[in-house]
Amino acid sequence: MTVYDFEARTLDGRPASLADWRGQALLIVNTASKCGFTPQYAGLDRLHRTYKERGFSVIGFPCNQFGAQEPGSADEIANFCSLTYDVSFPMMAKIEVNGPGAHPLYAYLKHARKGLLGSEAIKWNFTKFLVDRKGEPVRRFAPVDKPEQLSAAIEQVL
Repeated sequence: MTVYDFEARTLDGRPASLADWRGQALLIVNTASKCGFTPQYAGLDRLHRTYKERGFSVIGFPCNQFGAQEPGSADEIANFCSLTYDVSFPMMAKIEVNGPGAHPLYAYLKHARKGLLGSEAIKWNFTKFLVDRKGEPVRRFAPVDKPEQLSAAIEQVL
């Protein structure tokens, strides 16, 4: 199994297969619009724009499970990302990343790349999973890991 075996919904509600990104390296991130880490949208978009011609994409998954920091509707999230950060990477529909309602993709990512002390739980917004071109999760980054610090790791999977 790889990330390409999963499906999600786009922010506007259309079904999307992650197989559409087959052969690309990915950075999958749970996002929120009202978080102290929200300015990372700018760095994530820079990574997306810098490496997309080389087969790399950032994919954002809004999540409201941490401090209710993503309370908005899909339209509100889309407007915020566009107007505040000019986000050019794909944004998916709001999901849960922990608990019984966790999206299957996140259940897979958390199991494949555990966090601190072997924990599978996502601790906060802007946890990042780097996926290689084969669809295998290769690294997990904490919310405090800034996008600007990820270039070397991205280069390794490109």
